[in-house]
Amino acid sequence: MMATKIHPAEIGFDFDGVIADTVEAFIRIACEQYAHCGIRPEDITDFSVEQCLDMNAGVVESIFLQILQDSVGTGLLPMPGAVEVLGELTGQAQLTIVTARPEAEPVHHWLQTIFPDPVWPHIRVVAMGDHDDKARHIKDLGLSTFIDDRAETCLQLRRAGIRSIVFSQPWNLDRHDLPTVCSWADIRTLCL
Repeated sequence: MMATKIHPAEIGFDFDGVIADTVEAFIRIACEQYAHCGIRPEDITDFSVEQCLDMNAGVVESIFLQILQDSVGTGLLPMPGAVEVLGELTGQAQLTIVTARPEAEPVHHWLQTIFPDPVWPHIRVVAMGDHDDKARHIKDLGLSTFIDDRAETCLQLRRAGIRSIVFSQPWNLDRHDLPTVCSWADIRTLCL
């Protein structure tokens, strides 16, 4: 954990795997629509899901495309504690999501559906369409710290001089030497 608190205006968040429980949606859709049942979150040990699951790359892509295009319709859930903590943080500052998703609109629609009215208008979304170009956007936004579930992104951010924190997930374990958070309670401790 950090010695000093991070002001909410200075921290950015990834969306999928940090704010939204994309893995739950992926596992549910894989079972319901493609009969790939029995997948557990801990089975997803690589960010490229087709590398660790016995699943056709086309099926993986189709499931993620559904989630990206219609986050509300696919029943994408928030990570436990995300709604409460983000609600508390928006009481102090506008928050920033920087996502590798190509379009912001499905994220905006999801935020408006999941978060109460006083919260979601205080969250800006930057959809940049590339996992490997977040550093430029984060710097342009004046953020000093970023939380992401993709260890490779966090390592790139550190090389760019941005304090990066890994949101612990099965696919990033033992792949970095960066500070981690395991829950939104941990994030609350960093900022409040």
